[in-house]
Amino acid sequence: MELPNAGALVLVLAATLSVAVAYDPLDPNGNITMKWDVMSWTPDGYVTTVTINNFQMYRQIMAPGWTVGWTWAKREVIWSMVGAQATEQGDCSKFKANLPHSCRRTPAVVDLLPGVPYNQQIANCCRGGVVSAYGQDPSAAVAAFQISVGQAGTTNRTVKLPKNFTLLGPGPGYTCGPAKVVPSTVFLTADHRRKTQALMTWNVTCTYSQHLASKYPTCCVSFSSFYNDTIVPCARCACGCEHKTCARTERDSKRLMSASGKSAVAVPVAARGHANQRQSAAPLLQCTTHMCPVRVHWHVKLNYHDYWRAKVTVTNFNYRMNYTGWTLVAQHPNLDNITEVFSFDYKPVVSYGSINDTALFYGMKFFNDQLMEAGPFGNVQSEVLMRKDDSTFTFRQGWAFPRKIYFNGDECQMPPPDSYPYMPNSAPAAVSALSLLSSAVVSAAFLALLMA
Repeated sequence: MELPNAGALVLVLAATLSVAVAYDPLDPNGNITMKWDVMSWTPDGYVTTVTINNFQMYRQIMAPGWTVGWTWAKREVIWSMVGAQATEQGDCSKFKANLPHSCRRTPAVVDLLPGVPYNQQIANCCRGGVVSAYGQDPSAAVAAFQISVGQAGTTNRTVKLPKNFTLLGPGPGYTCGPAKVVPSTVFLTADHRRKTQALMTWNVTCTYSQHLASKYPTCCVSFSSFYNDTIVPCARCACGCEHKTCARTERDSKRLMSASGKSAVAVPVAARGHANQRQSAAPLLQCTTHMCPVRVHWHVKLNYHDYWRAKVTVTNFNYRMNYTGWTLVAQHPNLDNITEVFSFDYKPVVSYGSINDTALFYGMKFFNDQLMEAGPFGNVQSEVLMRKDDSTFTFRQGWAFPRKIYFNGDECQMPPPDSYPYMPNSAPAAVSALSLLSSAVVSAAFLALLMA
């Protein structure tokens, strides 16, 4: 049989990986879509409303929030903004009277903070860039702002679409496609008796890749059970160990954080707020063998006649991060028979027709929807009661443990399958063979003793 050309194989594999790198099998249609609606024309440009829709089922944008960027096609400027602001004004020296909000050809735009004056707000703005996951809270999975663009086209034919879109959410990981003109958005008036529509609309779709976001996983999983004393820990250096600063005690963490705070004194006061927010996103971890910011522990707790119960504990090892609006996704064949979840909110994630083996867990509002920083209060936990399916249920061969765990949309590092706690009445093959050999030796010695 003739072997395929090695070069062709490499090309096929590279193409496959480039497509699959931003594909999440548990959320195949998840993306963030930025919609630009031109609402009116101005003497030298247009006014557009930009809406950011998060269609990802379990991946949100946390503080310090999103940053959207693009490159203007010509020499456009931003005259004014409502609901957001450009981080830099740029060189506006050629303007004599009214100065634009931003003259940069590659502006970077961030959300406004809560509490800004009402004349600077529009609907769905001013949340500090925080956007919920669509599966968790669809009403909060959207952000919006308005731009008045100058030195641009003033008709559908003369408008040049921006290009090279970028999205930080809040860190890297998102890749945005080109802007595409789509049918104009239709709006309903407040009394729902009249329809209006945008003068022009284009969409930009951004997809997330965990491989682009981080070289290592950001969480790990450990296991235990009532039927075995073995506790399976997170793998050593599961999230990478090199070049990571860690604190052995809470006192050490305060000392390290105060030292990093002093290094920011030289930053100008006007720029210090946003810089400190970004700096605080760099983790300061508690020293552990796995060096992960977050650990998810799955404990098989109880066995009843018709039900079984598992306890899930999420622990934060990051002294610099509170995870507000956190999400946890678990994949297990018995999650289609959940009877009760005691301390978390729960929604099924059904991505493929009738296959219901994935569950989305998140905190109850004002109770445990915030996972505090590392320390005595840096954990949340709940128990999940599931009805047994007689055709599939078993405690053997690690069946009671999840197949995949995601925290805040990132897949966690699982323990190796051969380390899972096993039933006490079963043993690995090597142990069984050794037991048979020992029995044979003892029997032979006993027979020799009888014949002597």
